[in-house]
Amino acid sequence: MPNKKLVSANPHIRSDVTIEKIMYHVIIALLPACIAGIFFFGINALTTVILSVSACVLAEGLFEKIAKKPITLRDGSAIVTGLLLAMNLPYTVPFWLPIVGGFFAIIIVKQLFGGLGHNFMNPALAARAFLLTSYPIQMTTWSFDAVSGATPLGRMKEESFIPTSTDYVNALLGLKGGSLGEVCAIAIILGGIYLIVRRVISWRIPVSFLATFFMLAAILKRPGFVTSYPLYELLTGGLLLGAFFMATDYASSPIHPKGQFIMGIGCGMFAILIRFFSGFPEGVCYSILIMNLVVPYIDRITTPRVYGGKK
Repeated sequence: MPNKKLVSANPHIRSDVTIEKIMYHVIIALLPACIAGIFFFGINALTTVILSVSACVLAEGLFEKIAKKPITLRDGSAIVTGLLLAMNLPYTVPFWLPIVGGFFAIIIVKQLFGGLGHNFMNPALAARAFLLTSYPIQMTTWSFDAVSGATPLGRMKEESFIPTSTDYVNALLGLKGGSLGEVCAIAIILGGIYLIVRRVISWRIPVSFLATFFMLAAILKRPGFVTSYPLYELLTGGLLLGAFFMATDYASSPIHPKGQFIMGIGCGMFAILIRFFSGFPEGVCYSILIMNLVVPYIDRITTPRVYGGKK
């Protein structure tokens, strides 16, 4: 049989994309916002970043060593979790808090559910929610230029703050209080665009998230407010950071494009409802975590069935 062909083992379609490359692209994208936070908040912010990243790396290494699992530190996922956790913390937190959060994110949320790719929610956001519930005072102590006070969203929640044109500029540049990674909108947007251009993330989740949030913020008014401020709502808090870097987590977001749109729309709706009508000034963290929980059901109704398989 002269025309005999040799067929190699699957997979037959290969790509040079690896977990390591994806994670290090995310790290590069996070650097502008991280550097901005350190620039505005100083050495305490840098210390928080170092402690958070170190805790995540140490927790992953120790767990895998004790559990006799392959050591996966080289893939960079623990570094990404540590950076995201640090960027969700005030720079005023005590030194032990990012360490506690890092161990919770890696061991409880990631490793106990099977490791990378098996976590049912974003580890950094789950750790933030845990820390906010367990240590609310430390997690809600904000300051800027050594002056303590509420964030712009906190002041809007108290009906005591109407944004001016200067406040819009401050939100873009980072001249306001808040978690160290969410203050500079321009830096976060640059990182998000980098991820989309490099095709590390799909545009569908962040765009549908932000568009839904913006439209609802324009239609709905905060209780006690005469008018709405959708653009300022978009630029403040953890909305941009969550939309680009956490709602798009591979393991806890839908696979199919239709599901990704549902994910983004759901996040935007819950973020507005929590931010406007609950006791919390911010709703991004919980909105993403809520949608993380329903991702298996979104995948079930949006992912096409395998040809010949059951409906």
